[in-house]
Amino acid sequence: QGQLVEAGGGLVQPGGSLRLSCAASGFTFSTSVMHWYRQAPGKERELVATITSGGGTNTADSVKGRFTISRDNDKNTVFLQMNSLKPDDTAVYYCNARGFKFFRQYVYWGQGTQVTVSS
Repeated sequence: QGQLVEAGGGLVQPGGSLRLSCAASGFTFSTSVMHWYRQAPGKERELVATITSGGGTNTADSVKGRFTISRDNDKNTVFLQMNSLKPDDTAVYYCNARGFKFFRQYVYWGQGTQVTVSS
């Protein structure tokens, strides 16, 4: 069974930076598509960034130019570098992994890490 463990959240002032990490285990990380989602209080969970097994990336319009997703396949870890943070970025951030094993799709979620942007 796959596991994802996020780290790096916390309290930061507007304009500041944070780097989230997500350590994966129990599945083939290198062939998985990895995502970062977030969920703010009273709002639905939204997709923030995606990185494919080949390293292709995509980010939501709301964070484009400020957030960068990357991965280290040797360390089975995906990162989310968040710069120029705004109060609207306050949310619980979740790591997500998707892939196929024996032609069956798997989907794994982390437990989430809180990011609070406030002065």
